[in-house]
Amino acid sequence: MIAMQYSFSLPADYDMAIVRERIAGKGPLLDRLPHLAFKAYLYAERGAAPENLYAPFYLWHSEDGMHDFLNGPGFAGVAQAFGWPAVRTWTPWHASIGAGVRQARHATRSVEAIPPHSDLAQWRQREEQHARHALECGALAVVIGFEPGGWSIVRLCLWGAEPALPPLPNEQRYRVGHVSAPDRD
Repeated sequence: MIAMQYSFSLPADYDMAIVRERIAGKGPLLDRLPHLAFKAYLYAERGAAPENLYAPFYLWHSEDGMHDFLNGPGFAGVAQAFGWPAVRTWTPWHASIGAGVRQARHATRSVEAIPPHSDLAQWRQREEQHARHALECGALAVVIGFEPGGWSIVRLCLWGAEPALPPLPNEQRYRVGHVSAPDRD
């Protein structure tokens, strides 16, 4: 599996209805995409967040699916509409996808740098505990990803309702406009 996210910071006066309409129109097109575990169409609006964002998050069953998407017309359309983003990837240490993942309406995502010479086995164990706790608190999906090139951890949780948990350091909260999850029909 591989986790992937790109993000677009949009101007403060950007009409976020454009993003919501794009999600409503384009979201269902990936509902049966091969190799996709899920795509969460994430966005945040200025006021509820520091800035307007469009930041889809993907979990792929294989890198082939990710490459097919990035090399295909779907990503070309996103890049044409919003610009050429940096695409971050992580190898999952943990991935849980519940049957109700398509009902997600909120998301939390935090990225944390791993300090040099850290005990990675201990980090992974701590992240597994974080995933279990999020699931016990009602998360519909949890992905914990590890990236050793820049030494970071990503924690993504999808929620049916706004999470009651206090925000983690460096956490971004999003609305979820649609979830494509071909395996969860």
